[in-house]
Amino acid sequence: MERKMSKWMIVGLLCVAMLGGVQVASAARTEVIFWGDWGGEGAKQFETMVDAFNASQDQIQVKYVLQQDMITRFLTASASGTAPDVMFWDRWRTAQYAPRGVLQPINQFMEIDGISSEDFYSEALRELSLDGNLYGLPLTVDARALFYNKTLFAEAGLEPPATWDDLRQAAIALTKWEGNRMVRSGFSLNDVGLFNMWLQQSGGQMVSEDGSKTAFNSPEGIRVLDFWSTLLNQDKVYRIGFEQGLGEGQDLFVTGQIAMLYTGPWMISTYQKYGSDLDFGIVPPPAGPDGHQGSGMGGFGLVIPEASKQKEAAWEFIKWWLAEPENALLWAKTSKNVPGNLKAIEDPFFQTDPFWKPILETLEFAKIRPTHTGYAAMEVDAVIPTLQLFLEGKLTAEQALKQAQEQGDAILRRYNR
Repeated sequence: MERKMSKWMIVGLLCVAMLGGVQVASAARTEVIFWGDWGGEGAKQFETMVDAFNASQDQIQVKYVLQQDMITRFLTASASGTAPDVMFWDRWRTAQYAPRGVLQPINQFMEIDGISSEDFYSEALRELSLDGNLYGLPLTVDARALFYNKTLFAEAGLEPPATWDDLRQAAIALTKWEGNRMVRSGFSLNDVGLFNMWLQQSGGQMVSEDGSKTAFNSPEGIRVLDFWSTLLNQDKVYRIGFEQGLGEGQDLFVTGQIAMLYTGPWMISTYQKYGSDLDFGIVPPPAGPDGHQGSGMGGFGLVIPEASKQKEAAWEFIKWWLAEPENALLWAKTSKNVPGNLKAIEDPFFQTDPFWKPILETLEFAKIRPTHTGYAAMEVDAVIPTLQLFLEGKLTAEQALKQAQEQGDAILRRYNR
């Protein structure tokens, strides 16, 4: 679909026509301010894309600005009229902040430019949406998968686990104790925040279909906690606190003191740096007892604040970066992230790499967290602390889920008003 000439394009052309010369056209560029909270190597990755975009045309000049405590400053800037034009955005925040009117829907931009939602991971778009409005495009997608030490598996004659039972048997075989001291854990149980993923594998869900109440205090939820308890207390494949008190930069998976753990693609390049000292593999998360697969999809996007003064120019930058597969692929190779653009992941860079392949397989069934305004608060304030008490042996499975349900339902009710 042919797009009408926007206001900023007309202004730029008039400046060139009246004053002449390429230098004047460059001076008349529309400035777009891009906020993010990635510094260091992450900032360099962003600046690579900014520089490439600025060199690709002569109408818009994007400037990356590193912001600490970005969300707080964003809300203040939105109220004062000094908001940026583009923001690096943790997608799960959309349901919490879109109702405040601080984000610009991009539905019309998508329609005018003929950008199809089918070109992106649908779950990632769903996480950027609320009440029929789409508020950005996905920059990265990720999902937890099972990382395992191939050397330890080979020594024990084991295959990577495909089911919970496989996981349990491998963890038992790979765990080592010296008296009362754990020498090696077969499987890390260090993150109760992954309960949502385990619950999917058990066949359950975190909240009701209408989002009005929690749904994890269920037979499926009990099954997850019973399995955790079996691994922790009966099989003793992990000890609470085993990964705490490490020296700076230490990682027990790297040193061979943890044989398996759930983590995401952001760790691939880190673990690859150890070369022959760490021979690791990745497989999708093992399926639950009834064959259910589950993993949590996360990642980031780019959004336009409602208070932006250069919305069309901001959209041109986002569209160039995320909707054009070659640029999304450039970003992927630069940052070592899976892009949200489905056409970009068709490249051999992803399809022929043994580390990326299981991540892509996992992304085929990974689910985002529920898009409910109060979900984040419910998970952080009710579920995670209570499940931690369960792992520490201070609550039974039934007590933990009941307490988390009561607190979680109260939080959701506050947001449902």
